[in-house]
Amino acid sequence: MRLREHGGELPISSTEYRLNDRIRASRCRLIGFDGSQLGIFAMADALRIADEQGFDLVEIAPNADPPVCKIMDFGKFKYEQSMKEKAARKNQSKIEIKEMKFRPKVDKHDYETKKKHILRFLDAGAKVKVTIMFRGREMAHPELGLNILEKLAEELAELAVIETQPKLEGRNMHMLLAPLKKKETKEQPKARDDSAAEAPAGESS
Repeated sequence: MRLREHGGELPISSTEYRLNDRIRASRCRLIGFDGSQLGIFAMADALRIADEQGFDLVEIAPNADPPVCKIMDFGKFKYEQSMKEKAARKNQSKIEIKEMKFRPKVDKHDYETKKKHILRFLDAGAKVKVTIMFRGREMAHPELGLNILEKLAEELAELAVIETQPKLEGRNMHMLLAPLKKKETKEQPKARDDSAAEAPAGESS
């Protein structure tokens, strides 16, 4: 049902589109509900066609000459757009960045403990910013920090990829790791499927 049959209560400010009686052009290039090109129509005729089909007439390209209008279910269109935007925001909010700090002369036990935390962050789908903090004379040996970052990247190569290469900024050296969790989840179900496929053969023999 066309929105204008409900009194045209959709204000222009609520959307980037004009529709039905709010379209100001005197004629338009009309696109059918199925996407077909119907040609150029007087606006009154385009509105009549949309009305007869029980849909809305939506101005989708107002700057064209003449403007392009499409026959569509505008309520459904806006709902689908809203769902896409929510999904996009949800995916963005899932991307977390954790930080783990090391000293350039970190001892083995502390290194392993911090690496376990990084593994936990990556497994949860978060990116990890690894920071080496230099103090005093340690600034004269940035290679110590670089060695730690390279060692971490090598040991975590099966779980993470270096998204930002090691970089020295002031007294800190940073590296950003991103998880490879998506790749893993694709491989694991395949392995389960193979084992499941073998089970019936064993039972039947």
